[in-house]
Amino acid sequence: MYTCLFGPVPSRRLGMSLGVDLVPHKVCTLNCVYCECGRTTNLTLERKEYVPADEVMEELKQFFKENPHPDFITFSGAGEPTLNSRIGDVLRFIKTNWPEVPAAVLTNGSLLSDPLVKEELLAANVVLPSLDAVSGRAFRRIDRPFHTLTPEDYIQGLIDFKKEFEGQMWLEVMILPGYNDNEEELRLLKEVFLRIKPDSIQINTLDRPGTVEGLKAAPRKELQKIAGFWNLENVGIIAAAPERKGIQSYRQDTETAILETIARRPCTLDDLGKILGIHINEVNKYLGVLEDEDTIETIRQDRGVFYKLKKLH
Repeated sequence: MYTCLFGPVPSRRLGMSLGVDLVPHKVCTLNCVYCECGRTTNLTLERKEYVPADEVMEELKQFFKENPHPDFITFSGAGEPTLNSRIGDVLRFIKTNWPEVPAAVLTNGSLLSDPLVKEELLAANVVLPSLDAVSGRAFRRIDRPFHTLTPEDYIQGLIDFKKEFEGQMWLEVMILPGYNDNEEELRLLKEVFLRIKPDSIQINTLDRPGTVEGLKAAPRKELQKIAGFWNLENVGIIAAAPERKGIQSYRQDTETAILETIARRPCTLDDLGKILGIHINEVNKYLGVLEDEDTIETIRQDRGVFYKLKKLH
């Protein structure tokens, strides 16, 4: 049983991805309204060794002794991985010992304006930052950042990092109807894309319930319309959840365990993670498929979003 690693997880973009979690749930620089891992409980810019890097490296050595190589090693988890002050040490350890396995960092990108963070992430093969808004109003409304974070510093950090980074930068934009899908915000985003020059721009929308009630996913037709409005060659729409079933690492036994658990009583994401001994990021991947198949449904209560089997009529 690993405490710092999870998966391999069926990822829409990275195939069979071994997750590395460097911060506890839920330590982050943002408190995004759409976060499927739940609301941020420690909103901070403080970098420190939240999870001991030596423990992570020991678990990686053990994993590679016992398992086939994954398609990617991905720094993600239930918070912002760049808040761990030793992410650079772990990245270098991976590249030294398993150079044939690409390393990806799934980050909100808010700390790339820090020269030390920028330097540490240069060792990665792929960096996947996010950018949801350019105007201060939309940025604060969607991402709810630590109070000193500004969109100007955020964007400049992305620009400066891309100039030095030799790997791939895949920039993700979460589209939320009523938040950042108006023409002015979309125009501002395009202007910034042209300054950042990412290798790809990946449009996404809500997949799991967020931290705010009433959020809606943008229909695929709307996402296609936005891609057309930007009219850039490197814009794509992230594949829908059902396609995960075709990925090699999708496990029917995990899906069955989730269904058997919520058949007994409704559970939150945290409940499922603790009961099944599975990282919440991994649980989320399966919930997306089950919800799309109309097998489960959600109800929001005081303690959060609960998942339960959908009744057949």
